[in-house]
Amino acid sequence: MGKVIGDILPLAVGIAISPVPIIAVILMLSTPRGSVNGPSFLIGWLGGAAIAGTIILVIADSIGISSGDPSKGAYAFKILLGVVLLFAAFRNWRKRPKAGEEPEIPKWMETVDKFTWPKSMAFGAVFSAVNPKNLILLIAAASAIAQSGISAGQQAVTLVIFIVIATIGVALPLVVYLAMKERAEKILDDWNKWLTLHNSAVMVVLFLVFGVLLIGKGVTGLT
Repeated sequence: MGKVIGDILPLAVGIAISPVPIIAVILMLSTPRGSVNGPSFLIGWLGGAAIAGTIILVIADSIGISSGDPSKGAYAFKILLGVVLLFAAFRNWRKRPKAGEEPEIPKWMETVDKFTWPKSMAFGAVFSAVNPKNLILLIAAASAIAQSGISAGQQAVTLVIFIVIATIGVALPLVVYLAMKERAEKILDDWNKWLTLHNSAVMVVLFLVFGVLLIGKGVTGLT
């Protein structure tokens, strides 16, 4: 089990470093409903990742990936995921703000002060399980867990560990908000400005790193 945790740890960190969801949490915490919407977003994030990860594990088991001897198709699938991430890196690089331009803010961020707790929870689930980058990394991690050959109980524990690590990014602003109170506003505002400014650059690096990582693992398995 230790080996597979080591293998999927980078993927969990890749999900944890997700600028837009972190910005979303910070914006929610700055609203009058922040003390409710922030935790709701976190619960939705955890639930979405848990449901998606479990479904992928079940599918992997049903098609025989969990036999501990992954087929060439499984390795080819990793290469495909890696290529998708590299293409996403290229697209993000092309769409990055030019020098002197203000980063484009999603329209929904302008209405975050009107969010209810169910909507905040739904957004958390979408960002963790439906967001393309996170979904690809989640598929890669769950597939690695399934093909490791460990027991079903160990698979479940490994998935929980993965999700906890992947949640650190969106949980950190909430921890700061609850622990630092008055000082939290300035700290979170500084984080928000930095993440907004460097969102494109961070995403390009993440897409490149994990795209190459998945392609490398796939090629190694095939050869």
